Amino acid sequence: MSRTKNHVKKGDLVEVTSGEHQGKQGHVLQVLPQKGYVLVEGVRMIKKSVRPSQDKPQGGFAEREGTIHISNVKLVESKK
Repeated sequence: MSRTKNHVKKGDLVEVTSGEHQGKQGHVLQVLPQKGYVLVEGVRMIKKSVRPSQDKPQGGFAEREGTIHISNVKLVESKK
């Protein structure tokens, strides 16, 4: 398995170049270099079910960012 070059880092402003979320911009929250994916703030929101616990006795759903392949984002502004 070949590794994709990591051209983005945590905190960089990126734009999605292809797929359903094409054209959306956001800051990188996390880079997963082993798998070649990134988490971008506010892009590709997914609903995750949450089991009932002491904190949330009702349980329910939580929205969070989903992963995007690193080849589908381009760097707009680098974190300094």
